[in-house]
Amino acid sequence: MILTTLGVAGAAATLPGTLELATLTLGSLLDASGARGAPTGCGKLAVVVPAHDEEEGIADCVRSLLACEPPPNGVRVLVVADNCSDNTADVAYAHGAEVMVRDDAERRGKGYALEMAFDHLLADPDVEAVLVVDADTEVQGNFLVAMASAFAGGADGVQTRYLVSNPDASRRARLMNVALLAFNVARPRARERFGLSVGILGNGFGLHRRVLERLPYTARSVVEDLEYHLMMVREGFAVRFVEETSVCAPVPESTEGQTTQRARWEGGRFRMIREHAPGLATEILGGRLELLEPLGELLLLPLATHVGLLGVTLLIPFPPTQLYAAGALALVGAHVAAAMKVGGAGREEWSALAGVPWYVAKKAAMLPTLLRASKASQEWVRTARD
Repeated sequence: MILTTLGVAGAAATLPGTLELATLTLGSLLDASGARGAPTGCGKLAVVVPAHDEEEGIADCVRSLLACEPPPNGVRVLVVADNCSDNTADVAYAHGAEVMVRDDAERRGKGYALEMAFDHLLADPDVEAVLVVDADTEVQGNFLVAMASAFAGGADGVQTRYLVSNPDASRRARLMNVALLAFNVARPRARERFGLSVGILGNGFGLHRRVLERLPYTARSVVEDLEYHLMMVREGFAVRFVEETSVCAPVPESTEGQTTQRARWEGGRFRMIREHAPGLATEILGGRLELLEPLGELLLLPLATHVGLLGVTLLIPFPPTQLYAAGALALVGAHVAAAMKVGGAGREEWSALAGVPWYVAKKAAMLPTLLRASKASQEWVRTARD
């Protein structure tokens, strides 16, 4: 009886994510449809670069943005030096960006920095939409015109491909690249194919003025992008996927850097599940079926965690749940293969998959850290660079 209960519990915990994964795997392989608007139909763009102690990399980020093909109606590049103890502001200004310095010992975090920047930029009546790019990021040359074209086509929000800039740094980096090809490319691509809001990935996204005027950026968690997207879909707004351009940033190679980053991302997701899943389920039962996919996305655990739970379920000797777990694990394999196909992964990424068992075990060992990171409020903790 105990083993049966454990098997059913494992299946129940992973079933919503399995159904979501099946849908997204299929959608990622569908052909694109629909046309963008002409970039001339979009007013002035602005780009916000939130930065916390980023003097070493902010120059490359600003140079990358200013080297882009400019949108027809112009662009402003604004760096928010948030509670910095280094020369981030001076370096950004020297390389051609507008700079705002924010010092607030009580209200610390990326969400606060973005809120201040959005308020400042929307005071300019010519600014129609605002993009967000992280300070360690470089963008593709067509980034600005592609995003402007999507806004001209009527998008409320936009999200582009968010890629890894250093996949060849190590086997660990290649595995992270595979995971992010699934999360940052295949899944938003699938949602776009089905006409759903694709989500916000925190880097390489943008919001139209009408969205920010109705929904001020008051998200405060360490995954403020996920939190704000839930606010958007509840208000009837949607984010489109701009697949023809991309942004790229490095993943940390050190254990310290990876632990900091994964704790922030995944601990924050656990918090969002705890705080938002019951409310979304209640609204769906009340007739708001358009919230079904956002709930499924929220309940799809990080891939390594999902695989780990399925592996445990497979080991429990209860045939019905063992059969489910085996099929769900095969689906994970199909999802990863689809993500690598649409993301253009190379031979090195395929060979790096041999390290998946180690990666899953490492993630299991991080569980206490992830649970601690899911606390209600947390400061902006800069990811340790290599």
